[in-house]
Amino acid sequence: MTADPAPVLLRGSVVTPAGVLEDGVVVAEGGTLAWVGPAAKLPSRWSAPEATGDLLLPGLVDVHCHGGGGASFPDAADADEVCTAAREHLRHGTTSLVASLVTADRDVLLARTALLADAVDAGELAGIHLEGPFLSRARCGAQNPDDMLPGDPGLVRAVAAAARGHLVTMTVAPEVEGVSAEAGDVLEALVASGAVPSVGHTDASSEVVEAAVARGFDLLATTDGARSRRLTATHLFNGMRPVHHRDPGPVLASLAAAGRHELVVELVADGTHLADATVRSVFDLVGADGIALVTDAMAAAGMPDGDYQLGPMAVRVADGVARLVTDDGSAGAIAGGVAHLLDVVRQVVGAGVPLVDAVIAASATPASVLGRADIGALVPGRRADVLVADGDLRPLRVLRDGRWVA
Repeated sequence: MTADPAPVLLRGSVVTPAGVLEDGVVVAEGGTLAWVGPAAKLPSRWSAPEATGDLLLPGLVDVHCHGGGGASFPDAADADEVCTAAREHLRHGTTSLVASLVTADRDVLLARTALLADAVDAGELAGIHLEGPFLSRARCGAQNPDDMLPGDPGLVRAVAAAARGHLVTMTVAPEVEGVSAEAGDVLEALVASGAVPSVGHTDASSEVVEAAVARGFDLLATTDGARSRRLTATHLFNGMRPVHHRDPGPVLASLAAAGRHELVVELVADGTHLADATVRSVFDLVGADGIALVTDAMAAAGMPDGDYQLGPMAVRVADGVARLVTDDGSAGAIAGGVAHLLDVVRQVVGAGVPLVDAVIAASATPASVLGRADIGALVPGRRADVLVADGDLRPLRVLRDGRWVA
């Protein structure tokens, strides 16, 4: 039996959902946040540490990540490879990580899902996300269109069984046959399995997306024990029909749904996938409560430029940007990200978004997608996950469940 860790007291500028405590203290005791507040009001049973210039952030929560540290979740053959990817992001402050798979054939999906479920049981991961296989071939992005399928509720149930309760989200294109708009469809199977539908890799009209969101929202609202009451949109703008003033498509439909608190939009705000002005505009439109910042990271996160794999697709990273390798060897579509979530937060703050909003979108909001009320904020009673960063939002130390990460 492992003894509870000794209390940890941290002092610095504390980022809470309500604002920044310029000289605050965070107390972690027994794996739980025991106290958070101004240093001047620290209860006498604890002694305040010396003042620092550190930033104290909640442990970050990434709900869309394909790998890192040279290892890929869609290609992992064993638990060591899964752990390599998860711990790459943990060392940089992501204390709750959802592992994402890409479109593949049935046997591969089931085998990889079972492997990832073991890692969730072991505490390495927070859940599993499937990006496909019920996606639009016209908006396949960096995924293999040959493996994309019509909606199959039976496959959803099989994947959910392999996930053993850990399937968090699945990206689906609502226009694909069998996905939405009828009893016994993929949306119904997902919600019944405890997962949250996510709209993405779609060429659908605005009207089709609106109908799918309405159906998914109703299913979540009427299902006991639903993980979340809101759907998500997978990496908004990317892998979607673009906005046109006479054809608003999935982007504006998703933004409107987020404004109605029916959906959370993912943003890969790493400086490559989206322009800074786009990111600022989305924060202004729907607020941090409607945004989950994600990395969409693949194996190259934390690694040098070079050649990598993303499922069956060959990827080349050059100048910090991952792109598919085409048949003639040239660079193709963007193939995921190479950033850690703290890098994304730093990019978003540099774009002009307030620090508190950026942190909420990288912690509290994605925690709500997971259905987790015990993580995502520096609030007493929550799990003791703390990211200690310098003033430039570079990681210094990471506390997870009250213990320092090596």
